[in-house]
Amino acid sequence: MKAGIIFTGTGPILVLTSYDSFTDPKFVEKMSTKGIKKFISRELPTEKVKEKYGLQYSIILGDLKQTDDLRVLDYNGHNVFYNFSFKEMGEPIYYEP
Repeated sequence: MKAGIIFTGTGPILVLTSYDSFTDPKFVEKMSTKGIKKFISRELPTEKVKEKYGLQYSIILGDLKQTDDLRVLDYNGHNVFYNFSFKEMGEPIYYEP
């Protein structure tokens, strides 16, 4: 399970995914179906995300399939951006078709 902030043209979103990476072609395809074709992702420690989102995290995780799935945990860009420090984020991954 991976958690990460996806920086898009309209602002950051927080996602949970069962894909192995944020550049997996199927992950990219799922993002594209949501209208996101270009993005920067930064992985987050799932424990930190669970700690900050509590019940909401558990509900979304319970709805997440074991493989090939993606769920948006938070789409309030201000909230997502200020909930995590840059130190908590992994190295940026850039995706552009």
